[in-house]
Amino acid sequence: MNVYREYVIPESDDIERLLKTKMTRLAHLLYTFAPQDGVLDLPISGLSIVRYSGTDIDCPKTFYLPSLSIVAQGARSISIGHETYKLDKSQMLMNPITLPISLQTMKATKSEPLLIIRLDLNPERIAEIVPKVYSHGLPEIKQWRAGHVMNADISIIDAMIRLLECLQKPGDVEFIAPLIMDEILIRLLRSSAGVHVAAMGFADSGVHQVSEAIAWLRKNFSQAVKVSDLAKLTHMSESSFYNHFKVVTSMSPMQYQKALRLHEARNLMLSQHMDATTASGMVGYVSNSQFSRDYSAFYGSPPRKDIGRLYRRSPKIY
Repeated sequence: MNVYREYVIPESDDIERLLKTKMTRLAHLLYTFAPQDGVLDLPISGLSIVRYSGTDIDCPKTFYLPSLSIVAQGARSISIGHETYKLDKSQMLMNPITLPISLQTMKATKSEPLLIIRLDLNPERIAEIVPKVYSHGLPEIKQWRAGHVMNADISIIDAMIRLLECLQKPGDVEFIAPLIMDEILIRLLRSSAGVHVAAMGFADSGVHQVSEAIAWLRKNFSQAVKVSDLAKLTHMSESSFYNHFKVVTSMSPMQYQKALRLHEARNLMLSQHMDATTASGMVGYVSNSQFSRDYSAFYGSPPRKDIGRLYRRSPKIY
């Protein structure tokens, strides 16, 4: 006897209840894996948890790799370029390129800390998947955006839960986790931000070419470089490269390099207890006074005061 069951599309109320259940499960997993405040890098490459039990007085600056961030609990604002995005519970942010950002935790307590799961996006893997999702070519990007805030997709949330659960099962990290990460990438490519994600891995896109220049700058930030050198690296004319870079990052190439140098100098002073003079020379500055001026403009206070404040506060949350 053949039994036929008609598929019934769930009502919106049912979807909301299911999403709430999934988010509760996600928050529980994050809370379990990250028992203390800070950024925890997980055994799955590119996957990390942010946990914070208090709101920020200031807006710490850092660099974000291309990534997908999902807020399971709490709220945070993220400024990328000229745009500021507020992420509440059950929202996710996709940023398709490495950029300096400002962060501020808006809602977090000891009993209900901010909990975010972040997955770095691998451009090489995206490049392998894009032809399957966009078999007829990449649609035109009408307006580039450095950040995309979306309501949490229940399919992506479910996949993220399964990805975290791999940590509880020996062998799943090696064999199952890569498959789930591919699933997340495919679902992200099919989302409203999909074209921007695809551009990361599409060799002929201006975004991909700018990403190549950024990768070079991140490895060689202390070297003196001209815009013309970066243009040659990306096989673009100088004017075309400059315009593409400005559109994608909201910064000029030299402004980007300056931000990288300041970020690296700050890391050296924090992690290696290096003084400002030594750190500035390590990242390519030849003038200590210029470094101090740039640092104060970027971080809001001179190096010594800024580093002292960071030492006194709780663990940095990126």
